[in-house]
Amino acid sequence: MTPDLFAHEPRGGEGPRAEAPPAERAAWLREQLQRYDYHYYVLDAPLVPDAEYDRLFRELQALEHAHPELQTPDSPTQRVGGGLLDELPKVRHRVPMLSIQTETDTTPAGAFAFDARIRKRLGLGPDDPPVEYAAELKFDGLAISLRYEEGVLVRAVTRGNGEEGEDVTANVRTIRQIPLRLQGVVPPVLEARGEIYMRRDDFERLNQRRREAGEATFINPRNTAAGAVRQLDPKVTAARPLSFFAYGIGEVQGWRGEPSTHGALLDALAHFGLPVSRERAVVRGGEGLAEFHARIAAKRDQLPFDIDGVVYKVNSLALQRELGFRNREPVWAVAHKYPAQEQMTLLRDIEVQVGRTGKLTPVAKLAPVFVGGVTVTNATLHNQDEIRRKDVRIGDTVIVRRAGDVIPEVVSVVLERRPPEVAASEPWDLYARLQGRCPVCGSDIVREEGEVDWRCTGGLFCAAQRKQALLHFAQRRAMDIEGLGEKLVDQLVDGGLVRTLPDLYKLGVAKLAQLDRMADKSAQNLVQALEKSKRTTLSRFLFGLGIRHVGEATAKDLARHFGRLDRIMDASVEELLEVPEVGPVVAQSIRTFFDQPHNREVVEQLRAAGITWEEGEAGRGHEAQPLAGLTFVLTGTLPALTREEAKAMIEAAGGKVAGSVSKKTSYVVAGEEAGSKLSKAQELGVPVLDEAGLRALLNQGA
Repeated sequence: MTPDLFAHEPRGGEGPRAEAPPAERAAWLREQLQRYDYHYYVLDAPLVPDAEYDRLFRELQALEHAHPELQTPDSPTQRVGGGLLDELPKVRHRVPMLSIQTETDTTPAGAFAFDARIRKRLGLGPDDPPVEYAAELKFDGLAISLRYEEGVLVRAVTRGNGEEGEDVTANVRTIRQIPLRLQGVVPPVLEARGEIYMRRDDFERLNQRRREAGEATFINPRNTAAGAVRQLDPKVTAARPLSFFAYGIGEVQGWRGEPSTHGALLDALAHFGLPVSRERAVVRGGEGLAEFHARIAAKRDQLPFDIDGVVYKVNSLALQRELGFRNREPVWAVAHKYPAQEQMTLLRDIEVQVGRTGKLTPVAKLAPVFVGGVTVTNATLHNQDEIRRKDVRIGDTVIVRRAGDVIPEVVSVVLERRPPEVAASEPWDLYARLQGRCPVCGSDIVREEGEVDWRCTGGLFCAAQRKQALLHFAQRRAMDIEGLGEKLVDQLVDGGLVRTLPDLYKLGVAKLAQLDRMADKSAQNLVQALEKSKRTTLSRFLFGLGIRHVGEATAKDLARHFGRLDRIMDASVEELLEVPEVGPVVAQSIRTFFDQPHNREVVEQLRAAGITWEEGEAGRGHEAQPLAGLTFVLTGTLPALTREEAKAMIEAAGGKVAGSVSKKTSYVVAGEEAGSKLSKAQELGVPVLDEAGLRALLNQGA
């Protein structure tokens, strides 16, 4: 268990009061923020909400601005990045950063071969005890050396050629997992060495944001992390989600009680507040190494970051010194590889898949290739814009990447291998390939302005979207069909019992009882729930149809404005734009939905099945709606009402509930533990109500 490095500090409280001497207050703020950073970024155990961290951070910024002499190199405010650099200065390593030998045999034999070499070097015979090793992960990132003097980070240098690297201190300061000040009693000089990397989920989110912004995507996490660290603009580095693990040391001065083993060394680095991977072990002999290699291989796909192997090191530091180096590589360490996660193969064709929400995704059909431990024949191309940016064409040789649970993807084209006939061909075009029609149901495909994805418009009709449409329709906030969950929907669709929404209301007890694990009582309950759902409201029905961009609030606005479903179905874009909060994208989405004949047919069949509501119920005027025209934001925990109950009461009285506070907000309703929304309201001068105040407003129309 990782120790709490701040266990000696008092918990809670505000520390020295704001009127205390600025130096005292600033020191306390720095300590608190460093503590919060450590728990959030290293232990993954946040101590306070983001709003509280931001409040203290802003206070420290203000103090340092008013008293520049209080600003220290290890202050959390110094992570934001400085000005643009002209170049990255070269720095000579005090202790060379040497690479280690690679064992390319990915079988257990590679582990036994290393152990045999070590035993031979040490002169050990068959009867001598097994050698003790430290086994750890081989991270796929950028090697870095962090120099701390008196516990404060003073320099960060890349590996470079091993003798000399680049000074990237300004960039590394922006990485929150790397402490600006070490904790506890530390050596006067300590160079911690490790790997800067990017988690897979962070990499995918980063690429998704770039796709949505129309920007080129990055090829893989390793290159992205390395490129971010070697930026000339630290602000660019700060915008990249980078992480760090320490795995060794360089120069050390004055370390009293320096550990005698590599395993204990890593424990010490963790105690100083440096992130150290928990996926490590001290093992004995070749069997222990092989077992570690196999165990990590089995969980490699579940790791949140990329690795390309594991590393074995003789655990005893004294034995490491005895074994020494050969050809500038340590004899006492080796990297034991896994299968590569990127390979080249031929792109045979491009097909288009329709997702559960109607999104059209181009999929590369590949000549089979072994990558990331499996044989891959399909890989995503994401969208049309991505294909154009990468200039992917059928017949190209492409680089395919598979890492962990991430779907295999085509990351680039090997242009020098492009055949002349492929070079002369037209770039691949999704719309032209499909002739503007969904490959599953034949409905029109559309791509809204500002979006990268093409979508099928046949939501209620398209077989590819059938399950998603049913689940959305049945949810509590829509038609509220109790008991119709994901597993039952799978059975109904896969068994051919339900093809469109109206088929739900043709289900009887006899049909349902034939399904696996569906007893007569459960079947009767579902039939009763379906019958109960027939009496609903216009807004719930509209929301249940799953029209793109039409959420609960928009459905209520439409019902309130038009009052009748037929008027909504026949409304022009111009008429839809008259509805409050309905803009051009939403209006066009509604119009496109009802322009599809099969969508209108499904609606009519649902009506024929007996679904009813009180026409005009939402357009009765404001005489019984005391909150009409008012916008509320809810924050914190109210004494008696849940968030859902308060929202329902506000909307029933004609008001709207928004997710964020702005100048247009009429009231903020705040309960216990209200967060940043309350602060924002106070900053903008928005009136704040408690639950009693909200009830008083609601009672004005009684």
